[in-house]
Amino acid sequence: MNFVVSLDGAATLDGRSGGLGDAEDQRVMGVLREMADVLLVGAGTVRAEGYGGVGLPLAVVSGSLEIDPGHQVFTGTDAARYVITHAGSPAAGREALAEVAEVLVCGEDAIDLDVALAALAERGHTQVLCEGGPHLFGELVNAGLVDELCLSLSPVLVGGDAGRILQGASEQLRRMRLVHALQGETLLFLRYGRG
Repeated sequence: MNFVVSLDGAATLDGRSGGLGDAEDQRVMGVLREMADVLLVGAGTVRAEGYGGVGLPLAVVSGSLEIDPGHQVFTGTDAARYVITHAGSPAAGREALAEVAEVLVCGEDAIDLDVALAALAERGHTQVLCEGGPHLFGELVNAGLVDELCLSLSPVLVGGDAGRILQGASEQLRRMRLVHALQGETLLFLRYGRG
């Protein structure tokens, strides 16, 4: 997982995480992406952040398939695009998205993320970087599939009622261990491994 967060714990500013980062955060994100085989992102995050022109194979997770096949995430690159969904998702949506991405049906009535990661691994994508959103992070945590959390601590205060980086996970203590802490000129980058 890779997230940027404000000092007061906000995961977004005006509904987007991009407003919290800066050039240093972009460099860190670039390095993490270089080490990944595939980028895993929820459809809501794609709609909010864009993801146009990302040159890395990218998998969009969506149970409802409420993403336009003409969205910029599917254009402007030759990199592989996947849509991860389940058998109960709208058939017309699966058919439309199959024109611009490989649709991976992973589960019957809900997305089975273990099956999804196995399907990506079968396609040579074993190093997965997930950039959210918070609900996908919650689902991955509930399934026990998060090995690392990379967190950029942005030197800003946001206030308001912005959500946290983790939504929908069952409440329980999950220990992580600090692996790296890198201080930049403007932000602090923290890398945690499973405890």
